[in-house]
Amino acid sequence: MMVRDYECDIEGIVNNANYLHYAEHTRHLFLKACGLSFADMHRRGTDAVVARMNLQFKVPLRCDDEFISKLALERKGIKYVFHQDIFRASDQALCFRGEMVLVCLVNGKLARSEDYERAFDNYMENLNRQP
Repeated sequence: MMVRDYECDIEGIVNNANYLHYAEHTRHLFLKACGLSFADMHRRGTDAVVARMNLQFKVPLRCDDEFISKLALERKGIKYVFHQDIFRASDQALCFRGEMVLVCLVNGKLARSEDYERAFDNYMENLNRQP
């Protein structure tokens, strides 16, 4: 992806809230790659919602920087934990690290989703990451 000028603040760096947009877009693309549609799952009564985030801002991105957004996924009980990193493409500098914890609401109640379980099965990892 590439940083757009309107995503930068007066200091000329990406406003911190935009990293959340990048991370969410990455998760939505991941869902598509798994054969799931976020909108279709909602219509069928299943919503994956963010329960918690832990964010670390490392090196700022600037206007026109290209970046690479990566994720790894693990399950902890009923929670899905997305480990998301954003790297500046030009030098591979780590710009953002996030841990996004999502849970599923099935027909409005906290529950496991068989659709998500099946779709994510090939991507689950047992991670030991350094902060």
